[in-house]
Amino acid sequence: MFANVLIVCHANVCRSPAAEMLFKFRQRAVSRASAAPIAFHSAGIRAINGHGMDPVMRRLLAERGVASGIHYSRRLDRQLVRSADLVLVSERAQIGAVEALDPAARGKVYPLGKWEDDSDVADPHGGAEAAYRESLVLIEHLVMGWLKKIC
Repeated sequence: MFANVLIVCHANVCRSPAAEMLFKFRQRAVSRASAAPIAFHSAGIRAINGHGMDPVMRRLLAERGVASGIHYSRRLDRQLVRSADLVLVSERAQIGAVEALDPAARGKVYPLGKWEDDSDVADPHGGAEAAYRESLVLIEHLVMGWLKKIC
């Protein structure tokens, strides 16, 4: 059904890479044995290419046993949107930015929080660790909801 899922946030250093890594990590637990694996990627609407992942989010993922590997931010572009079967945004307001890049994306762009009243994931970048933890708990919950629907 879905072969390529793109997760989008603002800078691609915190929320979207965390969601990408959680999707990859948790996919195995919910996929049917016969299902083809889904490729998960991330990008940022205002990302500066080549920045590393936020160190606080990287550490919190590691606490959950999620290896974050090497991540370099990348700016969202039309080709990334076009190649995705599904685009998930961290905030509802980002839907318009994605569709402005590629109007043909209409109908395949949804909030990560779609199954939770279209809830937004607050950006903890640069804030207190408690904000990171709160965002990560929400991201993981939302990821699991999507995986149950698409795997």
